[in-house]
Amino acid sequence: MQKVRHDLDATDRRITAVLLASPRASWRSVAEVLGISERTVVRRAAPLFHDRTLRATAVRNPALFPCLLPMVLRIRCRPNRIATIAAGLARRPDTIWVDILGGGDEICVVLFLNGPDARRKLLLRDLPATAAVRSWTSYDLLKVFPVGFAWSAGLLTREESGHLWPSADPAPEPFSPLPEDEALIDALVEDSRMTYGELAHRTGRTPRAVRRRLDALVETHGVRLATEVDLALLGVHAEALLWITADPGALEETGQILSRHPQVRFTAATTGSSSLLVAVAATDLSALYVFLTGTVGALPHISGIEVAPILSGVKRTGLVRPASISV
Repeated sequence: MQKVRHDLDATDRRITAVLLASPRASWRSVAEVLGISERTVVRRAAPLFHDRTLRATAVRNPALFPCLLPMVLRIRCRPNRIATIAAGLARRPDTIWVDILGGGDEICVVLFLNGPDARRKLLLRDLPATAAVRSWTSYDLLKVFPVGFAWSAGLLTREESGHLWPSADPAPEPFSPLPEDEALIDALVEDSRMTYGELAHRTGRTPRAVRRRLDALVETHGVRLATEVDLALLGVHAEALLWITADPGALEETGQILSRHPQVRFTAATTGSSSLLVAVAATDLSALYVFLTGTVGALPHISGIEVAPILSGVKRTGLVRPASISV
């Protein structure tokens, strides 16, 4: 059994930050961004992937795959059964994240459901049949703001981030999924840092063809490449979900502003009584308070906010976290 890491030093954290913002960055690129030797990067980063402290994966963009229905569920259940329910939800292949919230009786789940039938079965059969579930509320994800995909936990300077993202990306070309994309995306979900040769072997295509299609998938936001890590290792000790009500005419502007903040790792527009779901990662409760009062409080078109602290992140980016359920 691999040892679970309990700490990363400053260099490990900054290497991780680059890989959060640019999951397929080469060791040379990481070294150039941070101004350290490539040998140091290899010596530090390779063991982090080997022991699964860092995990490379990918997520489909449901807005570009018509068969997928993106949905958020807030599930209230009996506290003494919450760990079991969260674990069961995390085992579902269609759950992207599973968090235990607040006072220990609520779970937030993001799902990419495979069509209307899967949605009906979940809402009309599976949840009602679970005795420990008391109630639930569902929301559709209308838009995910992609700026947050370059999140680096606030550990990189603006100049360093500029090396990874030198300029604003032009509007991506229209994306149309191809049947042959499935094998490539499945391989990226398993390990998005596979070499082009490995991806070619998995897909039966040439490395050149794989590289060309992978670049197209990423540039058009067909898939999001991701590096998964326990955020506590990066000094994050206060995570929360914010359910924000913004004026409809300012929804896009508000979402864009929040998604660019270094403490925001995810921003999406949703249906329901609130209009934005924002995931915040702060060093501590004091930093979370400053974010709420100084950043959110300064935005003129917000009329309401609910703050739900995250007690345990059970699944993130489609990956179950090792030893994640300890409540």
